[in-house]
Amino acid sequence: MRQKQEKTNAMRLLDRAGIGYEVQSYPHDGEAVDGIEVARLLGQDPASVFKTLVARGAGRNYYVFDIPVAQELDLKKAARAVGEKAVALVHVKELFPLTGYVRGGCSPVGMKKRFPTVLDASAAQWPRIAVSGGRIGCQLLLAPEDLLRATAGHYADLTR
Repeated sequence: MRQKQEKTNAMRLLDRAGIGYEVQSYPHDGEAVDGIEVARLLGQDPASVFKTLVARGAGRNYYVFDIPVAQELDLKKAARAVGEKAVALVHVKELFPLTGYVRGGCSPVGMKKRFPTVLDASAAQWPRIAVSGGRIGCQLLLAPEDLLRATAGHYADLTR
């Protein structure tokens, strides 16, 4: 059930691509909420709720990694997944100018520029996963394959 709310860039892009999704909202005070708490608020298994991380490679290119909220990104695996020698997470100050999204509301879909995107392989086990809808308090539920289609992404083992 879609609620009456202002569409985010992520929603507009998915709509244009003909990709189905469900919007789920959770309460917040304007600040980012821990991903495990988001899963709890939505009644979702934390393994099916994914956080979006942005990293810079040694070659100065940017990459997007989506991993389960309770997991940590393995930087070596992430670098291998995108053919870099090394990657490092961007500083939170760089996030908005780079992506158009704030910490806690960063969606892998609808960033200012499309960056190579990698989805943790564990997503394939779920019929639908949750990712940020592009603002704090908004999650999108969609099939992992649809997320890969929307981002031109691929699967890889990304966590420790």
